[in-house]
Amino acid sequence: MRILLIEDETKTLQSLQQGLEEQHWAVDAATDGEAGRALADQYAYDVIVSDITMPGLNGLDLCRYLRATGLKTPVLLLSALGETDDKVTGLEAGADDYLGKPFEFRELVARIRALARRPAVSQPARTLRFDNLTMDLEAKTVHRDGKPILLTPREMALLEFFLRQPGKVHSKTEIAEKVWDIDFDTGTNVIEVYVNYLRNKVDKGFERKLIHTQFGQGYVLKLPEE
Repeated sequence: MRILLIEDETKTLQSLQQGLEEQHWAVDAATDGEAGRALADQYAYDVIVSDITMPGLNGLDLCRYLRATGLKTPVLLLSALGETDDKVTGLEAGADDYLGKPFEFRELVARIRALARRPAVSQPARTLRFDNLTMDLEAKTVHRDGKPILLTPREMALLEFFLRQPGKVHSKTEIAEKVWDIDFDTGTNVIEVYVNYLRNKVDKGFERKLIHTQFGQGYVLKLPEE
């Protein structure tokens, strides 16, 4: 069994990782939500165990992101907040189970085993969504507010990159490396050109603009600030 463990307290992370590995499970560890999200996007896991209270991307927002991308992997949230309302919030965010801190390690193991024993779910829905923008990765189609948007393969790849990490600012260098798989040439404006192509197709005619320029930093998919 392969587990993704996300915990920002280093000592707790190391202790839990060691204990889980002693169960003969493979454990990938992340110290924050962003790193956990990157691992979840890249690899398949049987169970994801995540703390809730973390700087940056917290466990609740991480869970919402995973469910928005269609990922069905069971998620167990850990938190020192053990009130009923906190548990309800966690479950409504898409978690499958909630364990309050402090807890006995054997209970954690039992809950992970229970989640892993659940009947296999169908393959994750291959749809990415943000606001009223959707992308079907299998059909290779894009719609905004129900209206089809025709994109070239390169534009499709760029939009998928943005949809997988909404709210995160991406530099031109990062886009060149991860979307184009090339070294960024500061003497070319190819990134700006394609972002503008995409913006004209995705945002043109809609009141809410989703693709924004962060001057001096790069580009980000987000809702406009009120």
